[in-house]
Order: sequence, then C-alpha cells, then structure tokens
Amino acid sequence: MLDFTYAQIAKMLDHSLLQQQLTDGELEAGCKLARVYDVASVCIKPYAVPIAREILKGSTVAVSTTIGFPHGGHVTSIKVAEAVRAIDDGAVELDMVVNIGKVLSEDWAYIHDDLHAVIDAAHARKALVKVIFENCFLQQKHKEMLCLICGELDADFVKTSTGYGSTGATDDDLKLMRRCSPPCVGVKAAGGVRTFERLLAVRALGVTRVGATATKPILDECKAYLDKHR
Repeated sequence: MLDFTYAQIAKMLDHSLLQQQLTDGELEAGCKLARVYDVASVCIKPYAVPIAREILKGSTVAVSTTIGFPHGGHVTSIKVAEAVRAIDDGAVELDMVVNIGKVLSEDWAYIHDDLHAVIDAAHARKALVKVIFENCFLQQKHKEMLCLICGELDADFVKTSTGYGSTGATDDDLKLMRRCSPPCVGVKAAGGVRTFERLLAVRALGVTRVGATATKPILDECKAYLDKHR
C-alpha cells in the first residue's frame, strides 16, 4: 500500500532557480512551472523575489530566497538586512548559509550569534529559516555542533548544501542531521536529488524538504508511478 500522495511529494520540493546564468524569462518560466506542479516553494535569487511573488500570488507555492549565498561570508548585519529586504519583497522562507570559515575555525559563539540574528529577524516577520551547512567542507563534529546550535535557536530546517559545493546530499549526512536535530527541526536535502527514486530514498531517511532543479521529471515520474499502482 502506498504511503504517500502526489501532493505530499510535491510539497517536499523547493524548486531551485539559483543558477547564475538564468535570465528573467527563465526565472518567470520556472515560477510558472512550480505553480503548475504545486510544489512547496520556489527558491529564487534575491533580486527576483518580487517576480516570484507576483507569479505565485494566490497559489499555495511559497516564495523563498537565499541569504549569504553561496559562501556564508557576509557580515551578520548584512545577512540580517538581506533577510529583512527579502521578506519585505515577498519571501516567506529563507535559505541561509553559515559562515563556513568560522565553522572550520570552531568559533561557535560567532556562529551562534550570526544564526541567532537572522533567525530572530525572520521569525519576527513570520518567515522560515533553513540553515545551509555545506557539508562537503565539514567534519562530523562540525555538523553535529551545527545541528545542536540550530536546535537551540529554533531554526526551521537544517540543509545539507548549497548545491554548488563538491558534493550534495549524502545518506550519511542526512542520517547524521536527522539524528542530531530535534524533531521540530526539518532536514532539507540539496544537491543530487534528481529522480523520484532518489527522492523516496531520502524521504525514508527523514528528509521533509528537497531542493531540486529536476522538479518536472521527478513529479512526472511520481504521477506515472501513482497511476500505475492505483
């Protein structure tokens, strides 16, 4: 017996529109595709948040964007300003990159304060925050500590990667992030989830959101699978 519906799978997906070369026309087309497939959100470049807001108005697809992307090296005040501007422009979900160098330096007080400032600013405006680790650069101890801090600060999700590092969402990292995060913090897989089969595999590990550029083929395959097994 199937334990999922199309809507449940579609609402796992954040349709990613972050590639450097995307034109305004391509961003608009991506938002329209996301609306048709009724995904969880469109994750779009910050300048294009107003474009997404207008196209997705009246739908159940959320507007999300990035903060401190892709390296996490912005000073905290700039991350906060970026978050506030994005929310004012219409974003309701923010994918924020940690300061990777500070994580590797194990300056946990800095990391705590950096995350706290953005999470507080976002939550005060009723927006969600997904904290991007970029796991390909980190050791297990770094990932565990980040999960602990994100749990203490009530982050909404912990996220594996930007999608632009050397690796994406690995099973080992997803298991660690689910194990080390409190139940109230979701786990988002980003990088390498390109098929319906892979989406089901990460779902089985406790993932509740997936960042994907292959939204259409994943959901077309989902529809075909459900039709076959009805």
